[in-house]
Amino acid sequence: MSKVLLVHAKGGPPLGHVLSRTAARAEVHLLALSALPPGVARSARKLCASIVTPADAERSDLVSLIVSRAEGMDADAVLTFSEYAVVAVAEACEVLGLKGAGGAAALARDKRLMRRTWQEHRLPQPEFRAVDTEADLREAADALPFPLLLKAAWSAGSTAHQIIRAPHELTVAWRRSRQVMAESAQLGYAELHVAEAQGHFVVERIVTGTASDWFDEPGWGDYVSVEGVVADGTFHPVCVSGRMPTVEPFTERAGITPALLSPDAQDRVVALAREAVDALGLRDCGTHTEIKLGADGGMWLIETAARFGGAMTVPQIEDVFGLDLVGMLVDHLVGRPVQWPGQALTPAQARGAAGSLVVLAVDGRGEAWGDRKVWDFPVVAKDVPLSRGSELSVVAESSLADGRVVPVYDPAAGANTMAALCLLSATDAGTVIRDFETLVDALPQVLPAVRPEEVSA
Repeated sequence: MSKVLLVHAKGGPPLGHVLSRTAARAEVHLLALSALPPGVARSARKLCASIVTPADAERSDLVSLIVSRAEGMDADAVLTFSEYAVVAVAEACEVLGLKGAGGAAALARDKRLMRRTWQEHRLPQPEFRAVDTEADLREAADALPFPLLLKAAWSAGSTAHQIIRAPHELTVAWRRSRQVMAESAQLGYAELHVAEAQGHFVVERIVTGTASDWFDEPGWGDYVSVEGVVADGTFHPVCVSGRMPTVEPFTERAGITPALLSPDAQDRVVALAREAVDALGLRDCGTHTEIKLGADGGMWLIETAARFGGAMTVPQIEDVFGLDLVGMLVDHLVGRPVQWPGQALTPAQARGAAGSLVVLAVDGRGEAWGDRKVWDFPVVAKDVPLSRGSELSVVAESSLADGRVVPVYDPAAGANTMAALCLLSATDAGTVIRDFETLVDALPQVLPAVRPEEVSA
């Protein structure tokens, strides 16, 4: 049986989903760079041939650690589904002579390098500047029109994103973004291989999206993501996922599979994603490319990742299209033949629809709840009315335990202040949107209020 070293860190698809699919294809050895979610630890011990949690001293050279572990178990493949470990795993695979994202992996991780590469290929994207100091930020602000978006070059989940509307906001925004990145690192949401990554940022012109030009129904956000894979250097698009409108500044609230685009619109979106992925020169990895949708067919690239989409994107694809992307990628990496889709799958090929909702303490207009609440999924499941045929569940490993206080939403911290992640299966994508709107409106009404002693705790 083939042996796979799975490098686990925070972020990406739920570990329970990844482990079960990987273990069905290979003998799994887990290198845990982050603590295993409590609900997954027991199953991990059953599914994995070994679990290693390295000491802090061993993490100083992450590539060497991965190489040593892979050589010790004679691994046939090494992979990760975490944004924060992508570069280290890619470099380790290069040393080991195994299939991986390749030497260009950093181009799909560092937004400064990514945007420069796309600029060289003349691909559409917001005008930008790389920023490493406050002086750099001020110089960029002199060249770009306000409002501006400041984002960390190595972040994920909209962490440290801030809208800057005027020159007098530059200093505060710079300090706050650096503070958020430091706080995220303490929580384990930070690049694990590049030590100086916390200090790298980009600032870009904010472009105006227009969802109504792309979707026939209301409720959709103005950007989509093309999910795919690169196998032996060839990009294979799998499908297109849509979004609900983001919460300010640009924190993702919900992802929906499939996106209800017309065939022509989907073809144009997928064609741009192909150009974006091809420009980066990736070799063997999942991909997740986000594209902003504008008026009159305009599009701008947001980012491409050398891994599958996070949250519940991968389970949603399996539910809707019947594709086990994790297992398929494992098969490819260990040398088995895989039949990737000939072209991106369409809504007409979907079996219903699925979506994942990030629970944030904001209402449908993006405004903070009036008072603090306690997370209680059984109450939500019982009291929120959903459409006939819709099924709602909670992703336990990505959610607070019932009875915990819902965090106050912090725009600069993005998804770091989420309370829970919910999964919804429905008859069609429009129903997912409507049920999520119902859920968002109902949460501050049905969740229990916090007692004073719980807030102080």
